[in-house]
Amino acid sequence: MDADIRELTLRIEREAELADRILAEAGKVVVGQKMMLERLLIGLLSNGHVLLEGVPGLAKTLTIKTLASTVSAHFQRIQFTPDLLPADLVGTLVYNQKDGNFTTKKGPVFANFVLADEINRAPAKVQSALLEAMQEQQVTIGEHTFPLPQPFLVLATQNPIEQEGTYPLPEAQVDRFMLKVKVDYPRRDEEARIMRTFSRSESQTINAVATPDELLRIRSMVESIYVDPKIEDYVLDIVFSSRQPEHHKLPDLKPLIQYGASPRASIFLLKAARAHAFLRHRGYVVPEDIRAVGMDVLRHRIGVTYEAEAEEVTSEAIVEKIFNTVEVP
Repeated sequence: MDADIRELTLRIEREAELADRILAEAGKVVVGQKMMLERLLIGLLSNGHVLLEGVPGLAKTLTIKTLASTVSAHFQRIQFTPDLLPADLVGTLVYNQKDGNFTTKKGPVFANFVLADEINRAPAKVQSALLEAMQEQQVTIGEHTFPLPQPFLVLATQNPIEQEGTYPLPEAQVDRFMLKVKVDYPRRDEEARIMRTFSRSESQTINAVATPDELLRIRSMVESIYVDPKIEDYVLDIVFSSRQPEHHKLPDLKPLIQYGASPRASIFLLKAARAHAFLRHRGYVVPEDIRAVGMDVLRHRIGVTYEAEAEEVTSEAIVEKIFNTVEVP
């Protein structure tokens, strides 16, 4: 087994250079958001959608567009607005007067990278139209079902501050995002670089350094990264601590948790941890990989009670307490 892991690690060290090239190329434009770029790449490598939350002006849209530019793939940006219709997203049937038939006009969701900008600005019927695309990787228009191109990734942004005229995402839809990433302000030295770079009119040229086929090949390699049974037990301990805290030395969390993490949390924790290990050029997952991606996988999967809200206890504080309590293998 050790020989197999060593051989896998050597292969991954070679293949991970592609991910390094993507990050380096995107870093020409995106300053100081390395964590956000890494999380987007983790979503891409593990076939999971990503929700970015942050105040305006933190380069969320720029980062997604830049990442898409590093891969020679089809990119579509959809600005979500209150008057958007499901047909504007997935497409519709158009009547052709010449031959009296209906032809299918595919919508912007038929792309490799779909940026759903300010996803909470559109009503529920538009948000739900995205559900089938995200979960089933297909779209039904009329009587026909069309597979979406591969790789397919939905990258959504939302503004947490302004809530007037917004439609909060239903829990069922938020759960379909592998990662929910909170984007913070850059550091002072990073903002100085941003200020100098973007106060000039010339723009950096981003070159495509990867193809969709290469990404699909790497994705299959990420799935082969070794996970020890002890790591699997660690993931289950974390997830079950959010459902039955009283059985995992966390009885004080019982009145604060309305519902715990779904089975998707276990699946996505392992998938994201594998991708994180890949970015660190490793052929095996260590507990640090689980801890690194744990907050982004779990923060939107734990519901808090009214009592927790009254005590100003957030789901993030609960996740942090779980990680600090569950024994690391």
